[in-house]
Amino acid sequence: MSCLSEPAQCDPLMLDQVQPGGRDSMTALLLQGDLDAVFQPILGLGEGELLGYEGLIRGPRGSPLRAPDRLFEAARARNLGVRVEHRACRVVVRRFAALGLPGNVFLNLSPTALLHAANGALDLVALAVESGLEPDRLVIEITEQDQGAAWVDLSLAVARLRACGIRFALDDLGSGFSNLGRWLNLRPEYIKTDKVFTAGIQNDLLRQQILRSVCDIAIVAGAVVVAEGVETLDELVCIAGLGVACAQGYYIERPAAEPSRTRWSDLLTSLADRRRADSRGGLEADLAHDGTEGRALRLLRRVPHVSPAMTNEAVLDLFRQHPELHTVPVVDEGVPVGVLARASLIERFSLPFQRELYGLKPCRLFMEAAPLIVDMHTPLMTLSRWLAEAEGHGLANDFIITGQGRYLGIGASQDLLQALNRLQLRAAQHANPLTQLPGNVPIDRRIQRLLADGLPFVVCHADLDHFKPFNDVFGYRCGDDVLQLLGRVLSVHIDPGLDFLGHIGGDDFILLFRSPDWQTRCEAMLGDFSQGLVRMLNEIGQAVAAGGYEADDRQGRRRHYGLPTLSLGAVPVEPGIYQSRHQIAQAASEAKAQAKKHAGACLYVERRQPRRPAAHQAA
Repeated sequence: MSCLSEPAQCDPLMLDQVQPGGRDSMTALLLQGDLDAVFQPILGLGEGELLGYEGLIRGPRGSPLRAPDRLFEAARARNLGVRVEHRACRVVVRRFAALGLPGNVFLNLSPTALLHAANGALDLVALAVESGLEPDRLVIEITEQDQGAAWVDLSLAVARLRACGIRFALDDLGSGFSNLGRWLNLRPEYIKTDKVFTAGIQNDLLRQQILRSVCDIAIVAGAVVVAEGVETLDELVCIAGLGVACAQGYYIERPAAEPSRTRWSDLLTSLADRRRADSRGGLEADLAHDGTEGRALRLLRRVPHVSPAMTNEAVLDLFRQHPELHTVPVVDEGVPVGVLARASLIERFSLPFQRELYGLKPCRLFMEAAPLIVDMHTPLMTLSRWLAEAEGHGLANDFIITGQGRYLGIGASQDLLQALNRLQLRAAQHANPLTQLPGNVPIDRRIQRLLADGLPFVVCHADLDHFKPFNDVFGYRCGDDVLQLLGRVLSVHIDPGLDFLGHIGGDDFILLFRSPDWQTRCEAMLGDFSQGLVRMLNEIGQAVAAGGYEADDRQGRRRHYGLPTLSLGAVPVEPGIYQSRHQIAQAASEAKAQAKKHAGACLYVERRQPRRPAAHQAA
């Protein structure tokens, strides 16, 4: 028996009435013709888990209604839209169950069709149960075919169906009528962004910012973001880096009557390889992962270019028309082959008879045939090294920027230096002022990126024992020296190419290890800090007895303290176990608390792992 027991507010049969004269052949085709279901997978980008499949419908074979757009357009024209949508849902759910597909099934319903389903015209719970599915495996994608009145009454219907276990997705966010207000009112479990935001996102700062903002809102709303329309590996890499949880599109798999059930290992390997290639330590890694902000595309200037056959005289005229132009790229059928510099061309023409001899000759005779050419995704710090090391190419010269080998424009060294300065200043804003180590914002970004990359790592929370009474007795200046000493000791024992060190504040530090010998490194940190502290106190003339010192505790009672020692709480993080940086920070803090329960320097490793979440809960 359905939990939707309220009486229907309208007669669904009234929606199916046709014009006088009976049902024409098209109407019969709509109501009786065979419908086929096809399915497109929705893939999680964390560990490659399968979220489920979107069920799509195809009209009767060999008919003019085979294409879904024409099918539903014809149905709406005959006032049969709701009935055909409900037919499609039955076909999709039953076929999904018959195929034994894993995960959730995403069903498309317009607001009007959903309202009538909630009011009894289509018992979705009974449909799931009779097909052998639990209701919580049904996800209703609310489409945008209706513009007005149906949306007003939708919240109550959604609440009633949700109480039965059915979940909801807002389809094509950002397109047509789907907007943030409807997200706010309906609170769907899934947000599917329109394909217009995915197309070419790797080259578009605005698209990236929009999708990044959607992901930020989704975290607060507790929703899972699915990016639709993924058609290339570059798009997949970019959206994964922005924090999008799931993806759907032709690059993953086209809709099929019998879709794949595999884990798409080759695709996920390609994704991981591309992202690991940029998984370096230090500032360069942060810049390289910051969308196009830290890449050569940020420097792109659109300037006139010439063909190799254009005359040198015509190039000189081009320079006269554009006094701000210092370099003209030479491009042959979309591929850059050289550059012409204003100063070089003027210098040549200033020599006797050069202009008369070569003015009408093709410019390829004077062009520099080996310019610096960089891909638009080149990190800025890498580009700066190339410019400094390029033989015959100085920092004063421009360079060519390409996309997939095709000419896009030029970049100027002056713009590069300014961009690097801005990025480094931004990084410095988030650094701890005492140790100059990355602070909370870079720490959070690094953890989030490791999670998005699906990489195993170890998070380690470092903290000093009895630091407060030491600071009270010996003064804040000596306390600052101790913190700087700790920062140096931790820095010495990490691999900057693999590991990351950040300073939360006070005597709390965070280490993110990808080094396989991380435990040995931690043990070395414990010993080196204790030895270094004794040496430092001797050097600054602070005589401390081997047994420690006397100080007041937090309750004002006099007690004996030993010198500060280092406690390390470590948590190995396997892909798919933790879903957010907040969960990891909490786990590391708990491990640190366990380490501090032991007297003296201690490394505590948390071996217990939380329960792996179900695929549909991944975010």
